[in-house]
Amino acid sequence: MRVSDILKLKGNTLFTVTPDTPLNEAVTTMAEHDIGSLVVMEYGDLVGMLTFREIIMVLSRNGGSVGGSTIRKVMDDHPLTCTPETDVNEVRRMMLEHHVRYLPVMESRKLMGVISFYDVAKAVVEEQGFENRMLKAYIRDWPAEDEPQQEQPAR
Repeated sequence: MRVSDILKLKGNTLFTVTPDTPLNEAVTTMAEHDIGSLVVMEYGDLVGMLTFREIIMVLSRNGGSVGGSTIRKVMDDHPLTCTPETDVNEVRRMMLEHHVRYLPVMESRKLMGVISFYDVAKAVVEEQGFENRMLKAYIRDWPAEDEPQQEQPAR
């Protein structure tokens, strides 16, 4: 399974912001849409990611307030990315190794979407469920043997 398969299942709703967006606006957008990240774009280029992790760090530093800061001051300005052709197992390894929950999907310099740890887990579970159903159907339809086995005499 590839990242492109996950994006097909997920749909193409994508939320982006600019680095100069006030942080409180970003928090409102994330809460209204029940999302954990925003892609930060400037002049058509990916320049960062804002996730709930960065927001929690700001809240911790500021006594529970996001203040008047902009996204530029708190975003991850070197986000890890993948491509639509990246294998899902590689994505899982990347996410675990780098402790990230959201990956922008880039094709050349074009943003194709964002996948989350949840999206990856859901896709893997669905794929395993499909494989299970296929194996069970195969076993259920196992061809009968031509000759019955003879019983062994009891000893």
